[in-house]
Amino acid sequence: MAMKIRLARGGSKKRPFYSIVAADSRMPRDGRFIEKLGTYNPLLPKDSEERVKMNVERVQYWMGQGAQPTDRVSRFLEAAGVVEKKERNNPKKGTPGAKAVERAEEKAAKAAAPAEEAPAEEAAAEE
Repeated sequence: MAMKIRLARGGSKKRPFYSIVAADSRMPRDGRFIEKLGTYNPLLPKDSEERVKMNVERVQYWMGQGAQPTDRVSRFLEAAGVVEKKERNNPKKGTPGAKAVERAEEKAAKAAAPAEEAPAEEAAAEE
């Protein structure tokens, strides 16, 4: 059975609250889980101790049984010092999207067009 340690969403609309659970990876996100391991409240400030609560012993037990934490849960575990930090690389993070590139090209073309027309007009005025 492929186990995951992941977030299960709770709370009302626009007021998210997550449970950190150990679940079979084939189950739905908010569906059946085996054990609740902690909670995550993203509405609290980042420095609050109440934001992420975990039963670290049970998390280590499930990881020993072969459960794989999802990316977000692994970040929580890194912050808690349970797992060593992974080196992450996202080379495309800072690059603009396709529409932003198009807008920049159009803006550059508009800026270049009057600059090209101005010398031609000056040459015609001199004659």
